[in-house]
Amino acid sequence: MPSPSEVVITPHVLREWPLPDPQGDKESRGTVLVVGGSRTTPGAVLLAGVAALRAGAGRLQLAVEESTAIALSIAVPEAKVIGLPDDGALAELAGSADVLAIGPGLNDIEGAARLMGQVLRAARPEAGVVLDAYALGALSKDPKLIAGGPDRIVLTPNITEAEVLLGRAPGDDLTAAARTLAERYAATVSLYGHVAVPDGRVWREESGDAGLGTSGSGDVRAGIVAGLLARGCDPAQAACWGAFAHAVSGQRLAPRYGRTGFLARELVDEVAYTIATV
Repeated sequence: MPSPSEVVITPHVLREWPLPDPQGDKESRGTVLVVGGSRTTPGAVLLAGVAALRAGAGRLQLAVEESTAIALSIAVPEAKVIGLPDDGALAELAGSADVLAIGPGLNDIEGAARLMGQVLRAARPEAGVVLDAYALGALSKDPKLIAGGPDRIVLTPNITEAEVLLGRAPGDDLTAAARTLAERYAATVSLYGHVAVPDGRVWREESGDAGLGTSGSGDVRAGIVAGLLARGCDPAQAACWGAFAHAVSGQRLAPRYGRTGFLARELVDEVAYTIATV
């Protein structure tokens, strides 16, 4: 059961907290830059990037390991794609992006820390930031990586990543773990349906099921949050709407594929409809 101070995320709660009304052209809905991928895991960037577009972002840019850049530019024709390392191009994209999603598909903590430093130094103060996967590992080793940069930050750990960030197992009380992380890193935290912000407020999404624990699902969740930030949501709203969209997209797939048979790429295709029908 949720604690008395914990708000359960329901369609009614979200309707009382409406998303920014999309107006104008793609520029008005923000640019998301996803920084991540490795030679063996470029698909994580694809999942996060397309999820950001499905959540309503106007423009998408991908910065990935150079050997995968051409393939990704073909797989995601809606995106501008650059190969890493290209420090000049990366800094230019980071400086103009409205939201930076860092970490999907990275497989090296030192490399993730280097990329985080480059990107966050170039980012505008008002930019949104989503940190996932190995970016969270880098943050656990050096919390100063996010000091002095943008303050609209959302961390999207899974249970293992939460353990790394906490320095201990999160235990059964994930709300308490999310709240501790939010206070420790002065960021909004979305942990397996539990959302916390540094001032102590917490929310809980109860629609998630076992099928969300599939390869690439976390990348989709990070991308949804990034897309909502790009639309103009504040971090708490992006995290709450993102947790709901992620979980309910899985619910929509269960009748077709069973509780554990759907794929992360299929989650992406449900995101826009799930958000639109709240």
